[in-house]
Amino acid sequence: MLPIRIVPRYRLLMRYDIRAEVYEDYYQYLIKEFVPALQSMELYMAGIWHTAYGAYPARQIEFVADNLETLREVFSSERWEELESRLKSYTLHYDRKLVRYRNRFQF
Repeated sequence: MLPIRIVPRYRLLMRYDIRAEVYEDYYQYLIKEFVPALQSMELYMAGIWHTAYGAYPARQIEFVADNLETLREVFSSERWEELESRLKSYTLHYDRKLVRYRNRFQF
């Protein structure tokens, strides 16, 4: 399978703390369902960060897209509603934002 090539224009940032009692379920959901589903919707994982120290969310995951229309379609879909709702069930202090892509760490 050839790698997917896009020119990232937007970055979706999701930050949260993982609820300790559901960590394993969260991990299985993220790897087996959430990431593949977003990739099928043309949002591609660009990074995952873990904060080990400080008053910041423990996790930040990032997806990139090459156009705004893709993001509009994703955010208006029932599938996204289901995916995000389930992700929220594993987390605390969930927050997401969309930013223009910069070739550096974004928060």
